[in-house]
This record gives sequence, C-alpha cells and structure tokens, in this order.
Amino acid sequence: MMTSPLLRPSLHHFLSLRLLGTVTPRTLAAERLAVAPSQGFAADALPVALTFEDPSAFRVKSFGELLRALGVFRLCSVPLLVNNCGKLMSVARTLLGKRGFALFLRPSVYAQFVAGESEGEITHSMEKMSSLGLRPMLAVPIEEDLGESTGERRYDDNLASMLECVSMSHRNAWSKDPMMQLKITALLSPELCVKLTTVLSEQQYDLDLLVRAMDGEPISFPGLQESENTHFLCGLQRLNKVGEASANKVRVLVDAEYTYMNPALSLVTMAMMKKFNQDGVWIWNTYQCYLKESRSLLLEDVRLSISESFCLGVKLVRGAYMDKERKLANNEGWSEPVHESWEHTNDSYNGSLDILLELISQDPERYRIIVATHNEESVRRAVQRMGELGIDKDGGSVCFGQLLGMCDHVSLTLAQQGYSVYKSVPYGSVDDTLPYLVRRAQENRTVLQGIRKERDLLRQELHRRLWQGLRQGR
Repeated sequence: MMTSPLLRPSLHHFLSLRLLGTVTPRTLAAERLAVAPSQGFAADALPVALTFEDPSAFRVKSFGELLRALGVFRLCSVPLLVNNCGKLMSVARTLLGKRGFALFLRPSVYAQFVAGESEGEITHSMEKMSSLGLRPMLAVPIEEDLGESTGERRYDDNLASMLECVSMSHRNAWSKDPMMQLKITALLSPELCVKLTTVLSEQQYDLDLLVRAMDGEPISFPGLQESENTHFLCGLQRLNKVGEASANKVRVLVDAEYTYMNPALSLVTMAMMKKFNQDGVWIWNTYQCYLKESRSLLLEDVRLSISESFCLGVKLVRGAYMDKERKLANNEGWSEPVHESWEHTNDSYNGSLDILLELISQDPERYRIIVATHNEESVRRAVQRMGELGIDKDGGSVCFGQLLGMCDHVSLTLAQQGYSVYKSVPYGSVDDTLPYLVRRAQENRTVLQGIRKERDLLRQELHRRLWQGLRQGR
C-alpha cells in the first residue's frame, strides 16, 4: 500500500503552499514564470527536429500510405464534408449496401484511422506501429449518450469487449507498458451518470463506499431510487472487473465526456484509483483543459490522491465537445463552461502541464501524465520542461499521445528522439467503428481542418520519392 514516505517533505511543502493554498491557478502560473524566468519556454533550446518541419519523418511510410493519407486529409479539410459526414455516410451505406459500403470505406478512411477488425489485422497494424517506435493504446469504440441506453445485457456484452481489450493489450508484445482507453458510459448508463451528477451537487459520496460496492457489498446510495441503485451497483462491479483484469498489466485511461455527467465519471474513476492505484498508476483520469474549471478539478484530485493515499494518473487533453457544450449552455441559459478563446485554453493546458511536470519531478512513482495533444507548442513546452526538471524522456512518468492516422509528423519525430509516444487506436468492424469515427470527426473538426502542415509534409515526401524514382530510372 502507498504510504506517507512517498510524500517527501519537499513535495508536501510544494503542494500545501503552492497548489492547495488560496492562490488562483492563473496567478500561480504567472508567479512561477515570474520567479523563475529561466524555466520559461524557449524554442531555440530544443533539438531542431522538434520544429516538426522535416518531412523525413514520413520516410518510414509506404508510397500507398502517403497517397491514402493525402487523400483522406484532403477530404477532411473540407468543412462541408466533415460537418455532414454522418449523413453522407448514411446515404452511401443505403446506396451501396452494407458490403459495398465496407469495401468503399475500408481502404480509405477506415484504414487511416482504424487498426482493423480481426486480431490478425490488429496485430499487423500494431507490429508496424511498434517497428516505428510508437506504442498502441487500444480503444474499444463503444460509448453512449443520453437516450442511447440499451439495458444490462448490452452493458455486460460491452464488459466482455473491454476485458478482451485488456487481454489483447497484455498478451501481445506491442508495448513494454501497454495502455487502453475506457469510456465509463459503455458500462454505466448516461442517464444514471447525469442523476449522480445532480446528487453530487448536493452531497458527496465517500470513496470507500464505492470501493465496498465494487467488492460486491449491497450498498444503498443516498439520492438514488431502487432501480438506479441496482444499476449503479452492477456498473461498479463491471468496472471492478476491468480494474482487476488490468491491475499490474495494462494502464486504463478513463475518458472524460460531457460536463453534465463528468462529476459522476470522475467520482467513479477516483474510487477505482483508490482501489487499484495503491502501488502504481494503473487507472488514469482525463482532464479537459478547454473547461474553465479544469485546473481546479486537477488540483482537487491531487489533494484527494494525497489524503486517500493513492497514485494519480492524468491524461491531459484540450477537449473535443466544445460545440455541444456551448450549444447546451446557451439553450439551458447556463454560463458557458468552456474558455472564451483558444488562447485561454492554451494557457489552461500549459499551466496544468507545468503543475504535473513539477509534481512528477518531485515524485515520479506517484504521478504520471500523458500529454495527449496535437498542439506542437504544447509538445515542445513539455519536452523543454522535462529537460529543465531532469525528467527521463523514456522513464514512464511522462508520455505523449495522438490519434491513430493523425499528427504523425509529431508522433514519429518524438519517437525518433527517444520519447514515449502512444497512438489512440480504435478497432472493430466498419459498422462498429463508424459511429465512433463520425463522432470523432465532428468533435475534432478544428483539428481536421488544421492539418495543412501535415499535408504539406506528406506532399514533400511524396514529391521526393517521385523525383528520386525518376532520377533512378534515367
């Protein structure tokens, strides 16, 4: 069990005086930079490769992969197509039929963003990724939103898929430190998560209560009706099975979703951390830095991990539900939960990143982070701070993450420089992954429409090969 010796005096002092006091996060970040200007971001001190301007990173890709990526990115840069991709794919599926649609999609969009369907296909993709120095982070493309709940049997089926994901991640030698992603709404209804969020606004549940429920104790949770309580107990026991299967084998990164259910998701994730993160970071939580409250939520969980004596894993993202969050806030007359500008979101992300890196430099066994971003400036900032704080680039406490099929110029360059880099890898049939792909495309439309640089680098590498082929043919 993780005990007080892990909290060295310097770390405890750092947390109590700088993170958990009355200083606001924005003031804290500004104060830190003002006190130690030498720790600020300095791009010119980084390796030249980390400008991410060199197309040679793509020399590991085949000619066909270059062509496919260019074609898919060209389509993804058209707003009309991205905004209406769900409707367009539905029409195409109707016209072509299930088999014809799969034949059309498999060599293009599906091959770009999905690892495959059978374990053989997935293994082939993962071995190729591993040969490039990248690590897979498998993601079962299952999730639900309000109105999509399908009953306990479906959630039990989803559990079987999650356990197979754990098993596949562990039994294959794709990565020395395997990870997978988990969406709690695949195992627990969104409606209950919303109800729990409402209950939690009035009273908090003790983490020990949830841990006991995970272990099978028939807990009666305040504020829930009998049917809701029964479903909650079933959901917690499903999550417990994932935790037991993955402990000391596979790191499970729990995704954040929408603000109207995130407090419930975080509560459940913290309970899983309390049970399974006593001697290492096996369960991770996600923090969406486009939310105004993200920094305070992160600091609260740092405090909670100390008071409850468990290790904390952080997946740091900017966030993907901005449009829906703003629309919902406007419709309901709520104050917008999302930062007013991209610059504020960047400040939020970089400030939270700085906090975690300082914590890791104090105690790398207790804290871990995956810098999950396609933003080059944040990647460079992380690399810069790691160097300044003496954090090992491949020590396991800090790693980087991007989506499969995107931002390869960043992923490949980082891997070539010796950093730990994971790619989020969905897998499954065309039918299983299509809703997932449509959702990701719409949520990441600003990323998809901003891939001009990657397209240019791909085009440069393609031209280089064509020119080289012509010269050799003379």
